[in-house]
Formats: sequence, C-alpha cells, structure tokens
Amino acid sequence: MLFVVLSMMFSIIDIETTGGAKKDTKITEIAIILHNGKEVVKEFATLINPECEIPKFITRLTGISNEMVQKAPKFYEVAKQIIELTQDTVFVAHNVGFDYSIIRKEFKELGYDYRRPHLCTVRSSRYILPGHNSYSLGKLSADLGIQLENRHRALGDTKATAELFTLLVKKSEGTIEKFIQQEINPKILHPGLDLNTIEQLPSKTGVYIFKNTDEKIIYIGKSKSIKSRVLQHLKNNSTRKGIQLKEEIAQVDYKLTGSELISLLLESELIKKNIPKYNRRLVRNKNNVGLFSYTNQNGYITFYVQDVSKTEMQPFTTFENKRDAMSYLEKCAEKFELCKKLVGVYATPNACFGYQTKQCKGACVAEEDAEQYNDRAVALQDYLSYSNVSFFVVEKGRSRGELGLVLVESGAYRGYGFINANDENHNIDDWKDAILHKEENRDAKRIIQAYVRKYPKLNLRKFDPFESC
Repeated sequence: MLFVVLSMMFSIIDIETTGGAKKDTKITEIAIILHNGKEVVKEFATLINPECEIPKFITRLTGISNEMVQKAPKFYEVAKQIIELTQDTVFVAHNVGFDYSIIRKEFKELGYDYRRPHLCTVRSSRYILPGHNSYSLGKLSADLGIQLENRHRALGDTKATAELFTLLVKKSEGTIEKFIQQEINPKILHPGLDLNTIEQLPSKTGVYIFKNTDEKIIYIGKSKSIKSRVLQHLKNNSTRKGIQLKEEIAQVDYKLTGSELISLLLESELIKKNIPKYNRRLVRNKNNVGLFSYTNQNGYITFYVQDVSKTEMQPFTTFENKRDAMSYLEKCAEKFELCKKLVGVYATPNACFGYQTKQCKGACVAEEDAEQYNDRAVALQDYLSYSNVSFFVVEKGRSRGELGLVLVESGAYRGYGFINANDENHNIDDWKDAILHKEENRDAKRIIQAYVRKYPKLNLRKFDPFESC
C-alpha cells in the first residue's frame, strides 16, 4: 500500500530559535532526518551560531545557551549542506509553517530562494489520526506511545516526528501525498511577477486583483486569507485555465476589507466594472434559484422556487440551489405558521400533512381566513426581502480598533464603510457619514440576503430611517 511514497524522499526537520517575532528570530539548532516513506535512512544535526544573544527564557526552554553556540557553525556555513540534504525531498515538520518559513528567511538573507514541497504532520495527523485532545508533539507522542527524548531540542523532536510520520504513512494507506503542499515554481510563472510582493501579501480578509503586463485586470477574487488564496492560484496545475491564468499574472494588487460581507460586495462590484477575462461568472450566478409568489384561486399567497435566469421578476431572496431553498423554507413555514404546501415544500393536490397533525390551520383546503393567512405570508416576504427595513451589518474592520459597516436602508443596499471601534455607540448620522455610497443592484441585495441567512447571529443594528439615534 506504500507504492505511492516509496519513490519519494522526505526530509523531516526541526529547528530551535532565539524566539521572538519571525522576522527577527534566528536559528540556534537544526536537525534533518531523511525518510524514504518507510524508514529513516540518514540523520544530520548541528547547533547554529545565531550571531546574536539567546534570551534567558529560551535557554531555560531549550537548554541551548550562548556558550554552547559560540563555536558552532554559522548558518551560511551549513547552508550548502542543508540544500544538498533536502534536494528533491518533501520538507516535513510538526507545524511546518514555522520551521519552513524561518529556514526560508535565513536563506533569503543569503540571497538564495529556498523552496521545497512541504507537509505538516499536525494537519495530516488531525485527518489521519482523529480524536486526540491535543496535536502538540509532546501530547500526541504520549498518546501514541512515541518516545520523545530531549524535548525542545532539534534532534529529539525530529526523531519523534519521524516516528509519527512513519505511522501516518502506514495509517494513510498510500494517500499521504494528498497532504503535500506544492511550492511555487518561479520558472513557470510570468517573468515580470515579483515573488517578494507575494511573500508580503497579508493573510487577512479582502479582495485580490490579478493584472497582466499591460496592467489590465484579468481576474478578481476574494478570500479570508489573501496570501493563501493567491498562493493557491500560483501553484494551480489542475486545470488548463488555471495554468493559463498563472502564466499571465504579472502583478497582484489587493484591498483589505476585514469583513467577509464587504469583500463579497466589493468583489461583485469590481467584476461588473472590469469584466475580467478569467472570471467565469458574475457573483449573481452563485445564487441562481429565487423565491417568488403569486395569489392562488382561493386568494392565498403561494410561494414557488424558480431559476432566476428564466424570469425578469425580482425574487424575495435567492439560494444556491433548490435543495437549500426547500430546507430553509421549511423552517420559515414553521416560524411564520404557514402551510407547507403553499410555501412550496410539500407537493400534494389535497391537504398538506401538517393539516392532518393540526400544525396547519387549513389554508391548503381553504378553511383558514385568507386575509389572516396572507398577513403572515407578507410578514415572511418582508422578512426575506428586508422590505422597508433599515439596518447596519456590523463586522470586523481592516485592522484592530476598526469596524466594518454595510448599510441597508428601507430595504435597499446603500454601501459600506469603516468606523473607529470607539465610535460604535455614536449616532446613526455619524455612521451614515462613514458609508461609501453605492448604487442599489440585484446582485448586492442577493449577496446580503444570503449572508444574513448564512450567519443568523450577525451583529445587525436596526434603526428608523426617519430618526437619528
């Protein structure tokens, strides 16, 4: 079952550092164990002179002192050996993001772009070995009976990680490769793309914009982590269009929003304005099933679901698919005490099942007063369409101490903006002044409806549009 990995080599790595911020930390020790997917084939470990003071609390944690590293080789003196040892291997570590980024930083300071495909034993353990309370190396090793000697020393931690990795390969039954994260190959990217700008992208929520050599926008997207999503594009070899897009990207711009809702609205707005060649479909096509209504022959408001592309009528709200619509409408029928037949979730020529169980008041067989029933049906329409409702959606801002606002006034989308979090209790007029006003459009309304439906615990600040608070 191991045939998938036997042709691959893995370099299992752990480092100890001086601590502190990633941009300032330096390596004090490194251990590398070469593993063929079945067993360990080679070991390497050395202290590293960080060329700076090791803080006392780090010495207490790792046992590595300034005296111990005084005569140890500096990183540049072992850099070539590290490159050769890890050449054509998959870089493996427990919390690989830390070790890999620090080693890349050390090489970058030497003017070398160190890149390897990498695999995280924390992430893969969560999938392959579910159910543990903690996936720290110490606690996971104790749970699995893995011997962990010299904790917080590079070789001791690497040996334990190697034993864990052997178990993961065995338990995954040859599927360990799906946890390998491929690195960017600069050779197949546009020569004008500066990879340093990619490294500096924020791991925050917002919209990213790809441009070609003529600075023409070719793709617009949004993500909760701009950097991660852009890296996915640049590593994409799975589709022809993905490869073509990757080859054309010469510049990456971004706009932070902090708020996922604002990023959705901004993405939709920018796609409409620029019509990028690689955006397959506008945001509106993500919600292509709409809820509509008519009054039946007995005078009762009756709901139905239909593809929005087949009508010019404005739906009360939209859904990604009919299944989601039916599931949500069933809950609405219960909340507003409506007949499930007339809401469209129970198809029958006769009375609905709820009538038999006395949950339906008889609108399906014309027993309930139509006017009373329609009052509740209209309440559902207003609830779904926000007709005549005014509120702010209050979300995270672009940085600490800031809030993001989306304004809906009298049921219409008005725009978004940002305020200082200290202004949270200011009056509505101040909040309105912070809004960057936008034209009302069908897609924005659908986005907001779907978002509020998806996150029922959103912070919504309702207000009377004719009064200031």
